[in-house]
Amino acid sequence: MTRSTLVWVAVVVVVLVVIDIALVTLALGRTAPNAGDQAGPIPTFSARPDASTSPTPTPSADAAGDTRRFLSAVDGQEAWRASGGATCGGAATTLEHTVDGGVTWVPVALGPDVSTVMAIRASSTDLAILAGIGAECTPTVRTSADDGATWTDGTPGAAGAGISTAGVVTSTGVVEPPCTDPIEAYQGQQTSVVICDEQVEWRSGAGAWVDVSVGGVRAMADNGDEYLLARVGAEACEGVEIASMTAIGVTPETGTPAVGCDADARTTGPISLDRVGESIWLWAGDSVSVSVDGGVTW
Repeated sequence: MTRSTLVWVAVVVVVLVVIDIALVTLALGRTAPNAGDQAGPIPTFSARPDASTSPTPTPSADAAGDTRRFLSAVDGQEAWRASGGATCGGAATTLEHTVDGGVTWVPVALGPDVSTVMAIRASSTDLAILAGIGAECTPTVRTSADDGATWTDGTPGAAGAGISTAGVVTSTGVVEPPCTDPIEAYQGQQTSVVICDEQVEWRSGAGAWVDVSVGGVRAMADNGDEYLLARVGAEACEGVEIASMTAIGVTPETGTPAVGCDADARTTGPISLDRVGESIWLWAGDSVSVSVDGGVTW
């Protein structure tokens, strides 16, 4: 090779080396962290490929205490439930029907003038509701014999007792509640019960109210000569405990022994309970549970 050719080869080699150095420097500059940048998180790995996290759920309207719930069972497979605002103009009122033990619920239309529901009572032949009608939520009983397709005026007391802003609605009118913020009301043929915070108020006929202290009580169901109570916060039950209480000759010392426990039931928000035969229905949170042995197991 001539001298000039060697010189040109040397020049080309030098240029290629310079270009290579420049490319390496640029690549290192792009991957190296800046001095002022915040360090990124160190990656972690789980032994479970399906491990995941979810945000803490926010409290629902039920947990805020501005809705009430009502549950009325026909047998171990059929029941009705309703919910609505504790006051007129509150949460939207709903009515639903199940015939498969609470697996599925079918919405049932209420009249456009129904502002809220205060009580429901179902049987194998018809359904009665105590509804607040119109802007004033006037307590009115309506019944249906065709699963809610049509409604007619009902007899006072046919749907049981309810709670309105004026007081406890009974078959004979509105009476003063025995506590400031009643949770649930019941009226039988001879006795009445009002569930209050931490206590059960009982009376026979139009007699004086008897105060029975029951911690965490949320709902009740008639069981003939006794009542069933749904309560939360019991030491032996992480969910909703079912307790019993006599319905005759109640005194402040009347006991409420435990019957069973639905350990998976939600303990916040409104709760509703009903009984027909040995079938106990419990509505807590988003779930409706059914016990077929009087509330012992769920």
